[in-house]
Amino acid sequence: MSGRSKLTRRLLKGKQEFNKERPIIDTPAGQESSPVVSVIVPVMNERKTLRRVLEEASRVHPKTEVIVVVNGSTDGSLEIARKSGAKVLVYESPLGHDVGRSIGAREAQGNILLFIDADMVIPAAILRAFVNSISQGADVALNDYSGPVKKFTVHGVVLAKHALNQLLGRPDLEGSSITAVPHALSRKALDIIGTSALSVPPLAHTMAIFAGLNVRRVIHVNVGQLNPMRQERERKHSLAPLIMGDHLEAIQWWLRKTDSRGGYEDEDRQRWMVR
Repeated sequence: MSGRSKLTRRLLKGKQEFNKERPIIDTPAGQESSPVVSVIVPVMNERKTLRRVLEEASRVHPKTEVIVVVNGSTDGSLEIARKSGAKVLVYESPLGHDVGRSIGAREAQGNILLFIDADMVIPAAILRAFVNSISQGADVALNDYSGPVKKFTVHGVVLAKHALNQLLGRPDLEGSSITAVPHALSRKALDIIGTSALSVPPLAHTMAIFAGLNVRRVIHVNVGQLNPMRQERERKHSLAPLIMGDHLEAIQWWLRKTDSRGGYEDEDRQRWMVR
């Protein structure tokens, strides 16, 4: 643990502790009572973009509930969320976006769950593509974003996403994953995966594929270009060790469900000859 950054240790603590702390919940009287779509937005100090993000989220479908999980915010994000008409869940401590998504999903009432972040303003027309994909039969609708791969040195997290999809027998997904927003889930997928697994996105991704759910790439949203400030923050406080650990957790789960070779045959290798 000593080799991990303070930010990584804090997020790990959030994953361990979120069930112990119950949120303050604000549900406005005008909130959609029978939503078709639940849009989950974790928020930590993102007042500059939050209002526009929530405006676009509310336009995704005529029957939409927007669930904002405000955690550890001190910049006025909470007030913006409350004024937006969204259902607001408030945690005093920072929990991390992945845990925020788990909590939001736990409270969601819609049959389609759409996950976005509060620091990236994505037009409702683009977000609808993920919702429509679920409506048309997908269980998991992924951002068709594989990360920058045409480089001499490819980031370890990008490699991990590609490697995991290869192991899972889904090379067609390339580097697309539940790790990246936007993405959407059907209620069926959520019931199979469970809300707690969403706090480890590669694990949720692996569980969906293992269960034979319909996992699709939808459209390309370049989240790297949408928020260069986030990239700068992540360079200073790298989440790579945490995300790599999440991928290792997913691989371990897959091996337990298959075998020591992940379900792949030994073909003509005669191991007994060297034992």
